[in-house]
Amino acid sequence: MTVTSTLTAHIATTTPILPAVAAYEIYLNDQGRSPYTVKAFLSDLRLMASYYPPETTIGAITTTDLNKYFEWMQNEREVPCSPKTLARRITTTKSFFRWLHKNGVILLDPAEKVVQRSVMSPLPTVLTEDETQAVLLAADRYRRRSKPDARPYALLQLILATGIKKSECLAIQLEHIDLNAPENPTLFIKYASPINRYKERKLTLPEDWLPVYEEYTAQYKPEAKLFPWPPRRLEYLLEDIGKDAGLEKHLSFDMCRWTYALGEYRRGAEHEQIRQNLGVSKIQWRELGMKLKQLAEAA
Repeated sequence: MTVTSTLTAHIATTTPILPAVAAYEIYLNDQGRSPYTVKAFLSDLRLMASYYPPETTIGAITTTDLNKYFEWMQNEREVPCSPKTLARRITTTKSFFRWLHKNGVILLDPAEKVVQRSVMSPLPTVLTEDETQAVLLAADRYRRRSKPDARPYALLQLILATGIKKSECLAIQLEHIDLNAPENPTLFIKYASPINRYKERKLTLPEDWLPVYEEYTAQYKPEAKLFPWPPRRLEYLLEDIGKDAGLEKHLSFDMCRWTYALGEYRRGAEHEQIRQNLGVSKIQWRELGMKLKQLAEAA
């Protein structure tokens, strides 16, 4: 018997909502979901449970009931609900009832026909070509000081050249860098959780980053992680580079990631290749691709 079928074995259509939510919590944890995702999902489902009478069972809830619930949340509840939060709560509810239906607990999925309301977040801020050169020059100046420091340039050039996220950058181990790869030096992005396996990928490192990498490792002698500092320390480092470059924008990991993506988009790279290089799902690419198109047209 699988873990999922074990969890749902004691659940029936006559089970109240909260006991079913408790089983779903165990399932999410077994799937390796992040604590933040599990916490958000549980909060959403408990809110849904509080809307219905305590004795309401999972088998009694209909599509009409769910639509009324979301209408209440959006227009009648005293606590405001942003479009983004509403979209997430609909997604959570759909996932919960899909899980129950898939495992034979309920015959019909009442959330299947609930309309998903997607939300397009604002366009991200990116660096212009001139600003990109300015921040790289500012980072390079750290290497020319009386006490040379290659770390700012090693960090900045790496994220501008690969588009990796902050969490991915912080997780890089020295063994994930292959300087002797047959074609080009390579960076492997790895994830511990199987649920994030689709994000794992192999990225080509720029040739001109290698001398900086050698300088940096000679200066700091990292033993396991490439950048063995807390995230905030590296964030401050980028902020300092931005200030030194006279940048009015707030230089960040996210800005560098979007700058990389937009650069690839503008040079005509295959959209599927950009998606794979960024390590995003096809669903995530829908919004990301639309934003890149808007950014490219706005330039």
